[in-house]
Amino acid sequence: MNPSTEAALRADGLDPAAVRRIIDTALTEDLGPERLDVTSAATIPADQVDTAELVARADGVVAGLHVAAAVFQLAATGSGRTVEVVLRARDGDRVTRGAVLATVTGPTRHLLTAERTALNLLCRMSGVATHTRAWADVLAGSKATVLDTRKTTPGLRILEKYAVRAGGGTNKRMGLYDVAMIKDNHKLAAGGITAAYQRVTESFPGLPVQVEVTTVAEAVEAVEAGADFLLCDNMTPALLTEVVAAVGDRAELEATGGLTLDVAAEFAATGVDYLSVGALTHSAPIMDIALDLRSA
Repeated sequence: MNPSTEAALRADGLDPAAVRRIIDTALTEDLGPERLDVTSAATIPADQVDTAELVARADGVVAGLHVAAAVFQLAATGSGRTVEVVLRARDGDRVTRGAVLATVTGPTRHLLTAERTALNLLCRMSGVATHTRAWADVLAGSKATVLDTRKTTPGLRILEKYAVRAGGGTNKRMGLYDVAMIKDNHKLAAGGITAAYQRVTESFPGLPVQVEVTTVAEAVEAVEAGADFLLCDNMTPALLTEVVAAVGDRAELEATGGLTLDVAAEFAATGVDYLSVGALTHSAPIMDIALDLRSA
């Protein structure tokens, strides 16, 4: 990919090297060990150059334009040819059906070779951003923010979590390494909330620690042990209201478990800080986007 695309990815909070690995894996999956697109090689002269447009086929929120640009550029690596990508939209933009999101100019073979990989990533990321924006819109005006989870597509976590940010949501944690999360099985194995919390803080001082609770009593115990972030699991709005009153501002509170858009406003009204929604990534439908070659 070219330096300007690398810089744009960094500005998006994405590591260009990590994005390159994802793209290389996807292109290899499509092109096989010989990295060959047999149809394009047979039907298109090697020196033919064209311009194509990335076009929204549905209304939505776009995310992943710089990633798509990187796909087109990396597909031409080693050919001595260049691909120019001009963006007509920005990640996070609401777009309507028919909108041109970008134009791509370069060797026609490379454009078509990269097409499916670029669209797979762009459509997936835009779908996540679109679904996240629906949650952000419902929560607008409340103090609550929608959070993602680790329920992501294997290998695509950094892209999907970026798409959540582009859609107006917030990332909870990237993995098992950056935040400790004490859940039911940890509490059981350690002998309780307080014991589990103490073991984590002794083993990894300074690491953020979150504690899953299911009752008001557990919430109070966790806060008194030192926790400042509680996951309130599968609680009703009435119970969440009790937890908010009992904990006050001593900890950030997250409602989690079985949440849907239909009840989001009701849960936000309890005073929690976050609504955690695995469906942002594990169930978001793609946003339909196509690559259309311009007619000569």
